[in-house]
Amino acid sequence: MGRGKRPATYEDIEALPPGWVGEIIDDELWAFPRPAMWHAWVASVLGARLGNAFSYGHGHAGGWWLLDEPELHLSQQVLVPDLAGWRRERAPGLLERDEPFFDLAPDWVCEVLSPSTAALDRGRKLAIYHQEGVGHAWLVDPRAHSLEVYGRGEKGWRLIARHGGEETVRAEPFDAEPLELGLLWAPKATPAPGP
Repeated sequence: MGRGKRPATYEDIEALPPGWVGEIIDDELWAFPRPAMWHAWVASVLGARLGNAFSYGHGHAGGWWLLDEPELHLSQQVLVPDLAGWRRERAPGLLERDEPFFDLAPDWVCEVLSPSTAALDRGRKLAIYHQEGVGHAWLVDPRAHSLEVYGRGEKGWRLIARHGGEETVRAEPFDAEPLELGLLWAPKATPAPGP
């Protein structure tokens, strides 16, 4: 933060234009417009696939609270990952509170990378997630068609796996169910059927 500059506050987030997402990282406001359609597609499909298998009770995996873009208040930081999940046994009453934010660090976070957020997502945000005790982090790059899976190490993140393309993978901590990566990438335009 520059000399003479005041630390960002939650009021700075509230003052953002409609449709903008704000985060406070190391006392500095970071603001971004809503993501591009391909970014929203990846987050939506991934949330639906994981939610169906691990959150809604369909299938054998279960046991997770999975949320799109939850606002996290961790120490002095305000972060909004694209997706986050808490193991229900660690946070049984997570959704019973009235606050519009969560102050309990999730067990898993996922950031969908875009050109405007990739450096922050890979850098400071990943470091904060580790510092706050998050167990797994995924970085999904819709343009490169890749998924990076990280596990919590003693001194930092360790890369567990890097997947890409149309692979069907089992990615920690959701490795109980296969994930078809090809479903995440925005479908190519198809011509409308003829008359």
